[in-house]
Amino acid sequence: MAHITLQAPAKINLFLEVTGKRSDGYHELSTLFAKVSLADHIELDAETSDNEDFWLDLQGPLAEGLSCGDDNLALRAVRVFAAHFGLTLRVHIRLEKNIPFGAGLGGGSSDAGTVLRGLCQLFEKNPLELLPEAARLGADVPLFLYSDSFLKGEGIGDKLSPLSAPGLLPWAVLVYPNTPVPTKGVFGRLRLPTRQTVLTSLSNLDKLIEYIRQGLPPADWQPLLFNRLEEAVLPFVSSVRNVKEDFLALGASPLMSGSGSTVFALTPDRDQAEDLAGRIKQKGRKVFTVRFGGSQDENN
Repeated sequence: MAHITLQAPAKINLFLEVTGKRSDGYHELSTLFAKVSLADHIELDAETSDNEDFWLDLQGPLAEGLSCGDDNLALRAVRVFAAHFGLTLRVHIRLEKNIPFGAGLGGGSSDAGTVLRGLCQLFEKNPLELLPEAARLGADVPLFLYSDSFLKGEGIGDKLSPLSAPGLLPWAVLVYPNTPVPTKGVFGRLRLPTRQTVLTSLSNLDKLIEYIRQGLPPADWQPLLFNRLEEAVLPFVSSVRNVKEDFLALGASPLMSGSGSTVFALTPDRDQAEDLAGRIKQKGRKVFTVRFGGSQDENN
């Protein structure tokens, strides 16, 4: 069997505005994704076969309670790949879970997208051919078919535009309060912003993207970071609100990622990230010190 080892990175949202609601119930977004060095570790063994056979081994510090069955996104991704390219496959996945579940970090989506990307490498296929199928697996899955670290997302987050970031990038401290936040409930509580509010917000997103493209220092663009979904989470989930308040008390500028529940803050360098991580730690929280892009870094 052909073998490949891959990192499935977490993502954070540096910006997230909800621009409308579609007739099918999904919300339209404008967002800026950034992949970070916290990652699940995936090993894939695959070969063509007369009989289909897919199986998944789950391990790692955050694997407990997760399903190894057909409902797991990583296995569903294998089925999508095989069906799209008309292949009968034997595939074995070993998945080490390091990204918390329900944390706004895209862990399950990253696993699925990374499996698709890995199978494309093994069978010499173009992963971008799978974008429509990936979006049906989950709105964030297409993000992980790209190797780029920064991507602008539109539509339901699945219309993606890679962004170059030539400047010196900050580090970040991620805090997961051990409280999963179901996305459906967040959007159910959200009150859509006015059209004028959205236009102002999108202007700020354009500025943020331009500043990053120009390689300006993070201190210049950090004030533009924004997440509309905070107003549908922070008043209702005390553990997430407490993390944000603790960051603020330490002089940081925190933001929730996605629909929660992880809250992150940027720092200029690794030393300051590790110092902040040490001060924000509390029993019941998972704290990660990460850089943008790259492979898995030290987890606190």
